[in-house]
Amino acid sequence: MKRISIIVPTLDEAERLGRTLEAARRAAEQAGLEYELIVPDNGSRDGSQALARGLGARVLDCPGVNIGALRNRGAAAASGDCLAFLDADMEMPADWLTTWRAVREADRADVLGLVHQAPPQAPWYARAWLQRLVAERDRPALLDWLPTANLCLERAWFERVGGFDERLRSGEDKDLGLRLGEAGARLLSLPTPTVLNWGFEGSWGEWLGKELWRQSSQAQLLRKGHASLRLLRFPLLAAGHWALDALALLCLLLGQPGAALGAFALGWLPAGLLSLRHRYTRQRPLLAARLALLHWLRLHVAGIALLMGLTNLSARRPSRG
Repeated sequence: MKRISIIVPTLDEAERLGRTLEAARRAAEQAGLEYELIVPDNGSRDGSQALARGLGARVLDCPGVNIGALRNRGAAAASGDCLAFLDADMEMPADWLTTWRAVREADRADVLGLVHQAPPQAPWYARAWLQRLVAERDRPALLDWLPTANLCLERAWFERVGGFDERLRSGEDKDLGLRLGEAGARLLSLPTPTVLNWGFEGSWGEWLGKELWRQSSQAQLLRKGHASLRLLRFPLLAAGHWALDALALLCLLLGQPGAALGAFALGWLPAGLLSLRHRYTRQRPLLAARLALLHWLRLHVAGIALLMGLTNLSARRPSRG
């Protein structure tokens, strides 16, 4: 590993971008790595570009493109033999790149992602939702994909699979990870050191809007040929969830409130099982209850997103609350 290019796509992130760039710089210096900071900007109007330049980053002006294209522009301009992709609201720990360097020297993996959590001041639903990642990735594990909120990989692997698919509105990280795995790359998730995610949702509207945007990629991913049981599982759950809602409504219209209540209660079963599938949440009843509610809402949103995807309607990522 000779040089790492840290790529931070941004759009109106001046409030959080400085923290992200400073933390990335400290991590690179602590690891003793040559580095560069690259900020592909999607047309910010809040001073993000000037802030990034003031912190030593190279800014690429890339208005009007989607997130996959934005990351690809950063990779195309990069000079490092390793690439690190960060969301503009991630505060990386000081030993982030020291950890990545150790992983590569020990040949443990070809791609690395760390678990991120919301800070204490985030609303309970934002903290609970990110704690599900802690539950899912509470020990070192090789996975079939990793989110690009923070992702390190060798440039050769990125180029081997052709980078991000710019046709995808969202889910480009899942698609990249699946293609990397199919090409033979090992994707390692580590629970520590922990990343702070300052991009938490500030309102219920933002949380629901983000989930609608995230889930809107499911139909596109399935059309691309990623129709594995793992990818089909959640769309099928969402479709079944809406079917139970329809059954409950039909029972009410037919004057059968007991049957309607039974169908409604049955609709909570998938959400409850999803919240309890990891030992971490089974040991935390309050967290499990909160996640059950969030999964229940997410299943409703995912059903809407699936219908939108099948009819080629797109969801926009909401503005921050």
